[in-house]
Amino acid sequence: MKNVFLFIFCLLSFNLVANDLKSQIDEDIQGVMTKVVEWRHHLHEYPELSNREYQTAEYIKEKLEGLGLEVNSGIAFTGLTAFIRGDNPGPLIALRADMDALPVTEKLNLPFSSKQVTTYQGREVGVMHACGHDAHMAVLLGVAEFLSKNTDKLNGDIMLIFQPAEEGSPEGEEGGAELMLKEGIFDEEKPDVIFGMHVTNAPHGIVVTKPGPMMASSEAFRIKVLGKQTHGSRPWGGIDPVVAAADIVTTLQTIVSRRLNILDSQAVITVGIIQGGTRNNIIPDEVFMEGTIRTFDESYRDKIHEEITTVATNVASAHNAEVEIQFAPYGSYPVTINDPELTKQLMPSLANASNGKFFEMPVPRTGAEDFSFFAQQVPGLYFFIGVNPENQDSPFTNHSPYFYVDDDALDAGVKSFVHLVQDYSEIYNN
Repeated sequence: MKNVFLFIFCLLSFNLVANDLKSQIDEDIQGVMTKVVEWRHHLHEYPELSNREYQTAEYIKEKLEGLGLEVNSGIAFTGLTAFIRGDNPGPLIALRADMDALPVTEKLNLPFSSKQVTTYQGREVGVMHACGHDAHMAVLLGVAEFLSKNTDKLNGDIMLIFQPAEEGSPEGEEGGAELMLKEGIFDEEKPDVIFGMHVTNAPHGIVVTKPGPMMASSEAFRIKVLGKQTHGSRPWGGIDPVVAAADIVTTLQTIVSRRLNILDSQAVITVGIIQGGTRNNIIPDEVFMEGTIRTFDESYRDKIHEEITTVATNVASAHNAEVEIQFAPYGSYPVTINDPELTKQLMPSLANASNGKFFEMPVPRTGAEDFSFFAQQVPGLYFFIGVNPENQDSPFTNHSPYFYVDDDALDAGVKSFVHLVQDYSEIYNN
């Protein structure tokens, strides 16, 4: 009789394991990843810029409808949502992937490298998934494929969010997470939590996150330096905005290093665009520059606005030039904050999903993410996946024309989402 009870106990234990999403993904991961890689290669080959992800949206919609899901499309121009309904009670968990590519001409020689070309800010440019959003979409499609076939093991429901324009909407347009929320994706069914991920040039398959501030706020600024055009051989006959602009760029770097208390917060001020002049022997009448501001504190950003205005105005004045200054021409992103309690509870989930290749970030990153808008509405957890080839370091980071995603590392993303879904459901139900 004792042996009979032991047999029944073992059988029940086996059924509990078999009814476990985490155990099931271990069994199914190879088949799931075959599709993830196929989807990523297609998405990588045909990238589209922010608010213009029309073919991308159609491709994702086709795949989701193929899983039997009802898709809500056309949100914030090209965004999509869909729901996977679990057979068991539990929370509503949102999973988010971004869709847009960058105006970067790809220099990787891959069978599926992008050859797409478009017009950006009046110039013809290449288009590339140089930030890895192709991987984000493919991973989330893989998670959707797996969860939609295992609803008997799913406690609660899943809200899939495929979001356009994470890199910033075109000037004069709204977009991204902020517009999706404005159009009401959380109005009828508000998630209890949201999870998101990002690939990065870090060791193969590692997973990293941290509680609290995870990434910086982001905002662009513009400075137009106004001078007086003259012949290059007679600079005294005009006002040189090129020299004034060069002086402004240099002096802007003293804001963080010399003008603000670095013990209060961290910040970065970078000028990424300088345009001016048409010929080597003509001093132009104006120079245009554009840059980015990164901080981890909103009040600190306000101080930086004041300092940029002071520096640009007075340095230009010293050159007898004038300036026009504009902040946030494309809008701004808040600091991305991981819910502290939620993140601490679920960091073991990420460690298990990555087979122990998990690290807690010691400091936040100065990159920015409009996932921050979602995390302002509901508790959020955002994490990074390292996608360098096995045992290789990559010198090329996100936004490089050489940024490379190793397909074999993406299973860490699929498994991380699945582990987070199951473990959060158990926390919620208990």
